[in-house]
Amino acid sequence: MLKLIIGDKNYSSWSLRPWLAARQAGIPFEEISIPLRRATTKAEILKYSPTGKVPCLIDGDTVVWESLSICEYLAELNPTLWPSEKKARAEARSVAAEMHSGFAALRQGMSLDVRASFPFLPPSVEVQADVARIVSICEDCRQRHGREGPFLFGRFTNADAMYAPVVFRFLTYHVELPELPRQWVDTMAALPAMQEWREMAIAEAH
Repeated sequence: MLKLIIGDKNYSSWSLRPWLAARQAGIPFEEISIPLRRATTKAEILKYSPTGKVPCLIDGDTVVWESLSICEYLAELNPTLWPSEKKARAEARSVAAEMHSGFAALRQGMSLDVRASFPFLPPSVEVQADVARIVSICEDCRQRHGREGPFLFGRFTNADAMYAPVVFRFLTYHVELPELPRQWVDTMAALPAMQEWREMAIAEAH
C-alpha cells in the first residue's frame, strides 16, 4: 500500500493537496502524520523524504516528493485526476502549476489555519491581486468546463486538489467572492474528505 507522509492538518496546505486527490480518486494509502514546528520534525521527515519536507509519497521503492509531483503520480494510478480532453488537461495542469509556483502574497497574508475564523481585515494590495487571479481562474474554468459538474473542470481533478487550501483560506478569512467562485468553494467545503480534514485539524488542538 502507498504511504503518504504529511504534516499537521491545521497548517500543512501542501499535505492537503495529495491527500485530498488520493481520497477523491479512491486510491488507498497509509497516512503517516508528523507534527511540524518541533525540534525533531526535520529528522523525522528525513526518514522518508530526501528534502526533509512534507508531503512525501512512498510506493515500494519509489519515493515521490512535492505536492504536484505526487498528484501527477496519483493520476498515473487513476487517470480521472486529470481531464480526459487534451486541451482541458493542459489547462488544468497549467493552473495547478501556477498554484504550485505562485501566490506568495496569499500564502503569507492568509496563512492556512483551518480551525480559525478571523474577522475580515482589508488585505494588502498584493493579496488582493492574488485573490483576484484565483477568482479569474475559477470563473474561467467554471464557465468553459463546468457543464459536467461543479468543480473547476466539471468533475474533480488535481486542479481542485491544488486549490483546496484556498477554500479553507477563504473561509477562515471571510473572503467575499462572486457567484461562481463561491459555488466552487461551497462545493469543495462540502466534500466529505474536506470535512474530515477539518475535523481532524480541530482535533489536533486537543
